[in-house]
Amino acid sequence: MSKPVIAIVGRPNVGKSTLFNKLIGERRAIVEDTPGVTRDRIYGETEWRGRRIVVIDTGGIEPSGEDVILSGMREQAQIAIESADVIIFMCDVRSGLVADDAEIAAMLRRSKKPVIPVVNKCDSVGNLPGEFYEFYELGFDADPIPLSSVHGTGTGDLLDAVLALVPGEAEEEREDDVIRVAVIGKPNAGKSSLVNRIAGEERMIVSDIPGTTRDAIDTRIENAYGKYIFIDTAGIRRSAKIRDSIEHYSVLRAHTAAERADVCLIMIDAGEGVTEQDERIAGIAHEAGRASIIVVNKWDSIADKDNSTVKKFDEKIRTALSYMPYAPIMYVSARTGQRVSNLFEQINLVYSQSVLRISTGMINDMLADATTRVQPPTDKGRRLKIYYMTQVSVAPPTFVIFCNSVELFHFSYRRYIENCLREAFGFNGTPIKIVVRERGDGEG
Repeated sequence: MSKPVIAIVGRPNVGKSTLFNKLIGERRAIVEDTPGVTRDRIYGETEWRGRRIVVIDTGGIEPSGEDVILSGMREQAQIAIESADVIIFMCDVRSGLVADDAEIAAMLRRSKKPVIPVVNKCDSVGNLPGEFYEFYELGFDADPIPLSSVHGTGTGDLLDAVLALVPGEAEEEREDDVIRVAVIGKPNAGKSSLVNRIAGEERMIVSDIPGTTRDAIDTRIENAYGKYIFIDTAGIRRSAKIRDSIEHYSVLRAHTAAERADVCLIMIDAGEGVTEQDERIAGIAHEAGRASIIVVNKWDSIADKDNSTVKKFDEKIRTALSYMPYAPIMYVSARTGQRVSNLFEQINLVYSQSVLRISTGMINDMLADATTRVQPPTDKGRRLKIYYMTQVSVAPPTFVIFCNSVELFHFSYRRYIENCLREAFGFNGTPIKIVVRERGDGEG
């Protein structure tokens, strides 16, 4: 299920970043009393009533400001508004309704997006100041919500209002026989060229200018291998290099594309090799728990290849992406079509492995064998006891292990159990999640 996206917008210094930090539960946005501290959009996630929600913090909007930075912040906020499902319009009860609020309200109405006005700094619970009622003049369909971003009061009402405006789980359609494939990578790695080659037509603009593809584009493919939706995304650039606000939007779309996907194709430019940015991009798919294939593109451009060329490139990838040894590596050329058709069998394989379910009986037979071969660790005379293990979900395959002590369950032994799972059942191309739960000896 896709995550709804909410953007927090408003004048500078009304408390947007404080609310953002409160919602995501960490101090990621800089909070100061100086207007304009948050110049770019910051993304985070919160959870409410079982739904994960993407939250975008924005710089303050000053409609009449001519300053270059203020102009850039306005543009950033506009991009956030375009990418959001619901807009949180924050005002300040202490300053009352001012002309800039009215101008921002007019801009938001033009967006045709659902808007929830919130009035911040209502710190006295149950005793709203008279200035609060001025904000009904903004004329939105939703009533203003009193809020204290510092204390967190009113955030529950706010998130309830957000969920009332976004599609519920039952309303989102999912075709069971279609595999969703996100194509992610740096600018100019050949993502659009690959999708064009697969689709057999020029569906996306292809050029040598990094960042040509600004948005995520869905392409439906049906062939002898099955049905697919390819999600092409704008190239992800290193954050320090992102100057254009539209590219910020592209990064968000790449993250959300990975969330929507069943399988991620991580595109690497053979000519450039594996860079630090490739490591970060691959981490998006890994952290989202998605089955992944590492696709080395432009392999035709590598001169003087011999029998050791692939082996050496494999070694470099495995060293750089050591956190995802499960991902197969494929060498293709989107330009010539070399080995592109082979991708479909690999996509089908890693997808099937990501949704593989193993019976509890088979898992515990494997576990008994694993603990016999390598005894669980001990610490100061106390030994780790593993009672049983069960699979609780798929995509990624997730297992819960019940034991006598989480503390004794060292990372190295967890990795050993994961390797035993892969040895016994495969799980090729997909991350595995292992959750350790503590249970007393006397518990049933």
